[in-house]
Amino acid sequence: MSLFKARDWWSTLLGEKEEFDQGCLCLADVDNSRSGQDKIIVGSFMGYLRIFNPRPVKTGDGAQAEDLLLEVHLRDPILQVEVGKFVSGTEMLHLAVLHSRQLCVYFVSGTLGNVEHGNQYQMKLMYKHHLQRTACNMTYGPFGGVKGRDLICIQSMDGMLMVFEQESYAFGRFLPGSLLPGPLAYSARTDSFITVSSCRQVESYKYQVLAFATDADKREETEQQKLGSGKRLVVDWTLNIGEQALDICIVSFNQSTSSVFVLGERNFFCLKDNGQIRFMKKLDYNPSCFLPYCSVSEGTINTLIGNHNNMLHIYQDVTLKWATQLPHIPVAVKVGSLHDLKGVIVTLSDDGHLQCSYLGTDPSLFQAPKIESRELNYEELDAELKELQKIIKDVKSQGVWPMTEREDDLKVSAAVSPSLDSVSQATDADVGTDLVPSITVKVTLQSRVTLQKAKLSVYVQPPLALTCDHFSFDFLAPEVTSTVAFSVYLKRGYTPSELEGNAVVSYAKPTDRNPDGIPRVIQCKFRLPLKLICLPGQPSKTASHKLTIDTNKSPVSLFNLFPGFSSQPDDDQVNVMGFCFLGGSRVTLLASKTSQRYRIQSEQFEDLWLITNELILRLQEYFEKQGIKDFACSFSGFIPLQEYFELIDHHFELRLNGQKLEELLSQRAVQFRAIERRLLTRFKDKTPAPLQHLDTLLDGTYKQIIALADAVEENQANLVHAFARLKSATHLVILLIGLWQKLSPDQVAILEAALLPLQEEPQELGWEETVDAAVSHLLKTCLSKSSKEQALNLSSHLNMPKDTSRLKKHITLLCDRLAKGGRLCLSADAATPQTIVMPGGCTPIPESDLEERSAEQDSTEPFTSHRLLIAEPSAPEGSIHQGLSE
Repeated sequence: MSLFKARDWWSTLLGEKEEFDQGCLCLADVDNSRSGQDKIIVGSFMGYLRIFNPRPVKTGDGAQAEDLLLEVHLRDPILQVEVGKFVSGTEMLHLAVLHSRQLCVYFVSGTLGNVEHGNQYQMKLMYKHHLQRTACNMTYGPFGGVKGRDLICIQSMDGMLMVFEQESYAFGRFLPGSLLPGPLAYSARTDSFITVSSCRQVESYKYQVLAFATDADKREETEQQKLGSGKRLVVDWTLNIGEQALDICIVSFNQSTSSVFVLGERNFFCLKDNGQIRFMKKLDYNPSCFLPYCSVSEGTINTLIGNHNNMLHIYQDVTLKWATQLPHIPVAVKVGSLHDLKGVIVTLSDDGHLQCSYLGTDPSLFQAPKIESRELNYEELDAELKELQKIIKDVKSQGVWPMTEREDDLKVSAAVSPSLDSVSQATDADVGTDLVPSITVKVTLQSRVTLQKAKLSVYVQPPLALTCDHFSFDFLAPEVTSTVAFSVYLKRGYTPSELEGNAVVSYAKPTDRNPDGIPRVIQCKFRLPLKLICLPGQPSKTASHKLTIDTNKSPVSLFNLFPGFSSQPDDDQVNVMGFCFLGGSRVTLLASKTSQRYRIQSEQFEDLWLITNELILRLQEYFEKQGIKDFACSFSGFIPLQEYFELIDHHFELRLNGQKLEELLSQRAVQFRAIERRLLTRFKDKTPAPLQHLDTLLDGTYKQIIALADAVEENQANLVHAFARLKSATHLVILLIGLWQKLSPDQVAILEAALLPLQEEPQELGWEETVDAAVSHLLKTCLSKSSKEQALNLSSHLNMPKDTSRLKKHITLLCDRLAKGGRLCLSADAATPQTIVMPGGCTPIPESDLEERSAEQDSTEPFTSHRLLIAEPSAPEGSIHQGLSE
């Protein structure tokens, strides 16, 4: 047991799922008993009022039935409870309960019991005030110097102070410039109210000024008030503390001086009654509550401060004297005398843990037994060591991980609905159209064994979004099917790079050697339909970007391939079809009537990817259903590297712009803090000095920070959009290279791993440097020309490059090596001599970073760096354009 834990004297848990806050705890002799012992009064937001008188048999006992004197359900939420002389004609203590719309004052009395059930307690309502405004908190005291009675002041949510002289309402005043209510306290020595405004400054108002100020029937000033009728409410003194306050407490242990304690979010202040700082303490934790109380040393004050680390710190002025740990986070703390025990610390948490504790240590009566010394038996140790080595050897031979079973423990399947949702679930879409469709996907889990705490995560490519992307399964029974459903929709007004989604299930399978389970992951992919992001559109005769895909089979009617994007299969429209993405871009698909070709054209280069990929997939599915297995596609046109490089430059330019904006934002933030420090120094100076336009400079710097922050957010959104476009273009380039060089699926996978290493671009590592490193590795391994290139090592540090010229050169060189017969593989030994020049190959470019040669040794043949020079097909193209002309 820790030496610094709070010693539990008595504790209990209040109710079920009730909530409590700072003003819900009070300690006082509420029943006016002869002994004068304090009782614990607790009110909750659920409307329950409880009064306790703890009497534990021994230290640490929980609450007994007789400890609860009274429990009443008042229905309305209880914001604050206080005990004072609130009834006229008597100086007995009464209980004031503050609700959101009313103030109730009760008299708590006890009746001696004549049987074993003990005493009986009841509450009697003395009077009630209905509030016209929603209450926030209250304070009480002898306002105006009255003797023998306490008045109540309630602060409303809109900053109005309402003063009640016991059974009657006195007046109400609006605090000037109030925006949000803060903590409120009353100082009897100066007869003033002290609060912390939304301007983060401590303000003091004299009671006499409040009483004689203009009445606050309305918040707005009338014309008579503006002309001088009545007195305006002016503040007595203010102090800027620069942070919001959690609580205020007034301490006065003698008649000569009093102190104002303010607990901020990061600092703890002690002020004189005229607003001057007596001392302050910077806290290195987040405080939750505090309570100043008298100290045994003259001239000092002790303070209890609770924090969100379950700790209670005791300070003597600014010196930490003791720190103790609590079993909960306190939101209210009080000190009182309970059952002849003085100085009991009472804490209350927000979920109803009420504890009475004291500081100190309990002596430990445990004594460690003496260790029996015995001689070591080396023969037994050698035998045990050999046995352990044998066990380790057996485990190594079997492998650390168990072999994969023939049948998985968990089966995951995903089913996409054949039709769109009748009622779209796209509630937060920002596409630019009135109606954004959504589609339902169902994921089914079926387990062979009992699994616990399985988690399902679903991922789709942005800007696609999910209604729910995380699901948890606390228990999966064997042979029981669990199904979850969610909807997918387009959230932003641009095209995603893929229509595939991925459902990943992580779980732990218990084994004999590992009862906690071995973590395992199983995934299932699903494909979303094209109609989710695309609508039928009008074909376009002209386009900036065109691609031609060759096949070895007769052309298929586009109506058979895309049945949902054409109304009727007539002869005029069978070979041309238009697609309109929800973001606004259009793509036209044409099928040749005489040759075995298909043309895809669009105004945006990256928009060609989805339609091209969808065309090839649907052609493969169509011929598979026909029983034709030798269907193949090819590409013999130009590789559009120039258009691809333009997207790379645009993406890189946004990254550079983001870096510049962040640097400017950091500079303005440093400037803003420097101006704040100078202003704070001027404000703290006893002799006022001119600001020398520091306030104007602060305002201008603040506006610049806001503008730069908005620019950073806008650039980040543009960067996400540009990365999605770049991914689509990269997919298209990989597809065309694979069709051009007839790469195997393994080689296409290597090319995808090199050019698409990141699903989402983080801030620390960018796409350009990652792809450059991967392509350079391929050029120096499987695509190298000599052993000298293979011996070169890549740098272990990836930094953002100055420009994209090196990356573009490496990508062009990669295509050139593939055109000369190079093949992609993971082993450098499999690299073949590149002596055969394929049709459409490129003239080599200078390779100063890979080969030490100069640009003057290059061939004199013209070379276009933005595309591969591939021989144009000799087949006529007139049939392709004929579809639109008809």
